[in-house]
Amino acid sequence: MSEREWDVLVVGGGHAGCEAALAAARVGVRVILLSGNLHLLAAMPCNCSIGGPAKAHLVREIDALGGQMGRNTDRSYTHIRMLNMTKGPAVRALRAQVDKALYGRCMKSAIEQHPRIRLQQAFVERLEVHSGDRGPLRAETREGLTVSARKVVVATGTFLNGVVHIGRASFPAGRAGEPAAQGLSASLGDLGLPIGRLKTDTVPRVDLSSIDTSFLDEVPSDTRDLRFSFDRVTRPLLPLLPCWRTSTTEETCSLIGSALEQSALASGRITAIGPRYCPSLETKIMRFPGRSQHSVFLELEGWDTREVYVQGTSNSLPPDVQRAMLRSMPGLKRAEMTRPGYAIEYDFVQPGSLLTTLECRGLPGLYLAGQINGTSGYEEAAAQGVVAGANAALACIEHPPIVLGRHEAYIGVLIDDLVNRHADEPYRLLTSRAEYRLHLSQDSAYARLTAKAHQSDLVSRQRAETVEKESSEVETAVRLGSGLPAWSGRAVALADEESRYAGYRQRSTDMLEHSEHWTGLPMPPGFHLDQFRERGSACAHPGPPPVNIGRCAETPWCHAR
Repeated sequence: MSEREWDVLVVGGGHAGCEAALAAARVGVRVILLSGNLHLLAAMPCNCSIGGPAKAHLVREIDALGGQMGRNTDRSYTHIRMLNMTKGPAVRALRAQVDKALYGRCMKSAIEQHPRIRLQQAFVERLEVHSGDRGPLRAETREGLTVSARKVVVATGTFLNGVVHIGRASFPAGRAGEPAAQGLSASLGDLGLPIGRLKTDTVPRVDLSSIDTSFLDEVPSDTRDLRFSFDRVTRPLLPLLPCWRTSTTEETCSLIGSALEQSALASGRITAIGPRYCPSLETKIMRFPGRSQHSVFLELEGWDTREVYVQGTSNSLPPDVQRAMLRSMPGLKRAEMTRPGYAIEYDFVQPGSLLTTLECRGLPGLYLAGQINGTSGYEEAAAQGVVAGANAALACIEHPPIVLGRHEAYIGVLIDDLVNRHADEPYRLLTSRAEYRLHLSQDSAYARLTAKAHQSDLVSRQRAETVEKESSEVETAVRLGSGLPAWSGRAVALADEESRYAGYRQRSTDMLEHSEHWTGLPMPPGFHLDQFRERGSACAHPGPPPVNIGRCAETPWCHAR
């Protein structure tokens, strides 16, 4: 196949890139995926978990759009629980720990077996994108290859000018053990895209044999038949694994406090902003100086490995300090660290330069997905990958794009927030960000999105018909006030949920209809938003608005500074 025959080129083989390639191929176009290391497709360099509040909602929506993440998780999870069971269904969420190696193999197998996808190991260093319809887009690789395609999806994660920090040591890397992409960021900047810089970090790993679990509280896995995917998949005949809970101590806090000058973050050598909702351990110690106990969870990274993920201890301290820090916690007195934690700074593109299709404004054919858009998390990346890959393919066949509203999906909330709000920190999706979350429970994802997915050939007719039948069963059960034993368990559960929360959902529906009435109305003649962004001394607002949006001299809420 010649280089000009590719419809969609995907740059990057992380969660965003893999889902983008598969989504584009499901639409029916020819796809080539370039990744720096084909052995590490859909790698999980940080935690070994999928799901959790808002994130589980994303996984179900990805699955409703035909994506792979839910199926892979069901094939490879070693531990699973339903969170927030004492709360309403809008915020209940599945969370699983997976066998990281098996998850990656499942993704690689799904991509390799798709007849419309070709894999190629290569690092892209330069992109050539035209401002008009002047032929294909081109990518030049470090290895000397030139690949052309009608559309390009860039999903490079933390690789753009990535720099890893461990104590006073720092070195270029896309993540530990892999080289950074040092030319592509400049190429994107040359195209006029606004480039910023963010930071994230990960935790040390320890050898299971060096942990004394008799001192720890065990958190067992749920033994019920819990799953993320609509389709039942074959799972390994292996036992589910436990995880354990420990915590920091006064000794831990003292060790870290005395070593802050050696921390890349606390010493000021890292200038990029990190995630607010997943702070490093140094940040916790500095932010809460009177608190000595911070929860730490020990999670096995797979069936065939002894490495344990020490959740809650991300940091940028030197290795010797990290080892002492670990050994100051209950159950870890003799812990042997197999990998130190580290922080990484990387370039990203300000997502305000994107359309809601995830295509770049003014650069037709170029789509961005994942951490390059300023997000954090596997689930957020995969969700963007599905949308970007599907829309790139749909544009190739001149089919209308998939655009999800805030009231339709958490994916819609995610993309709307990215496109319309300045990204000054790594974005993480939360249930509190979705004002219509009563309509967006994880169990309703298929009823909400399957029809739209089928219209774009992202899911089969059989899937669409099954979901339609289930929705009809739910409506009948709600109307009759009872379910039928022959119906699926999911249909009965959905009917029960709908009946219990019908009043609350109606209130939310009324709010949605009211907001839609005002959406899209033109501004009054002569109205200029800039007049509300003048100096605080010019502010004359008489009272507070419905949302806290900033400060000025006269009022605590004005947009002016």
